[in-house]
Amino acid sequence: MSPVPVPDLPGVGRRENLRDRIRDALRAAIISGKLQPGVVYSAPALGAQLGVSPTPVREAMLDLVKAGLVVPQPNKGFRITEMSEEDLDNLAAVRLLIEPPTVRDVVAVIPKEDIPELRTLAQAIVDAAECGDLVGYIEADHVFHLTLLGYSRNRFLVDVVTDLRSQTRLLGLTPLLESGRLGRSAAEHHELLDFIEARDPSGAELLMHRHIGHVRGLWAGGAEGAP
Repeated sequence: MSPVPVPDLPGVGRRENLRDRIRDALRAAIISGKLQPGVVYSAPALGAQLGVSPTPVREAMLDLVKAGLVVPQPNKGFRITEMSEEDLDNLAAVRLLIEPPTVRDVVAVIPKEDIPELRTLAQAIVDAAECGDLVGYIEADHVFHLTLLGYSRNRFLVDVVTDLRSQTRLLGLTPLLESGRLGRSAAEHHELLDFIEARDPSGAELLMHRHIGHVRGLWAGGAEGAP
């Protein structure tokens, strides 16, 4: 059986916590569909694409095994887990219960002086969309939303949402990019900050409902606003 071709992945470079950087890059590649559900990938092949040795890739993949994103295949590598339509519906439903009301609640506690840094995080999402960097888009989106939720000062909530977001599949990102709609969706993050800066909790909550609807509907390949 010939090895499965590995898609082009951005190198992770020399970072202080290499294992974490590799894990984040692989997680983003899985969520975006660059690493395809049901396919087995070897650590050496992934390491060659990332510019690192197979050892930290295996270590990072073991983290993703715990998260339920991959399944080890003895002497072969790691198989990307598949998500059913029902799974995606249920993930979106739980996220809708948690994220919009949490964003509503943190609007009043986010310091005004933090807004410029949050704008920088939001712009990183827009920049990745404009460059067609889907893996970078997923990573930037992940950082932005978890930073916002962090203002709740509830680490258990952040951990739950981190897991839910990691399980999400955004297999519709490529056609979204090709149609030009990814940039418009990315711009929603600045719109969300507009509501936060204006101290409008209701507006921020409603936008988060719409944003998560995109994830399940348009991004995941179904009808927009499906949840």
